[in-house]
Amino acid sequence: MPVKLSSTGGGSVTLTTPSTASDYTATFPAATGNVVTTGSSAVVTQGMLAAGVAGNGPAFGATSAATQNVTSNVLTKLTLGTELYDTASCFSSSRFTPNVAGYYLIFGFGSGTTTEGGARVDLAEVRLYKNGVSQPGFGTFNYAPSYLASSASSMHQALIYLNGTTDYVELYGRIVASGTPQFENTMNMYGFLARAA
Repeated sequence: MPVKLSSTGGGSVTLTTPSTASDYTATFPAATGNVVTTGSSAVVTQGMLAAGVAGNGPAFGATSAATQNVTSNVLTKLTLGTELYDTASCFSSSRFTPNVAGYYLIFGFGSGTTTEGGARVDLAEVRLYKNGVSQPGFGTFNYAPSYLASSASSMHQALIYLNGTTDYVELYGRIVASGTPQFENTMNMYGFLARAA
């Protein structure tokens, strides 16, 4: 049976129970505030979300502090020595190890050249690695045509599940070049929790 609560201003709120033989309990928190409903214009802020909710989960951004020489045609872990932001202190030693389980959107970028002027760069490629294994995803790697032979760039992005304890992501890269390959100091990697597990 519905319960009607009348206000001193003349309006009212009616609480209607479901037509069932089962009993249900509605528990309100021990706090002052507004109840948000599907018909409400109230705003749900990030502060109202739990730590494991995607909008309030870990996010990071890191970039290279210097150039990095690599061996031609060898995938090498890239050094990202400058943190741009790290909301949950999950990025360290060029590695992202989030503390919340879920699906993370990760993006990596690198640009390759050589230490010798005029040397040819045939390929630059970056890949996201989870626990030491290359991950599928969307990306580009650049074979430089002859008239753009001095540098090439690459990006890779993927939605990767991480367990929130031991799983980690790193950025690897390789350059195929006639001279000494070098990743420029534009290497970077970004990521955030897109959906909690």
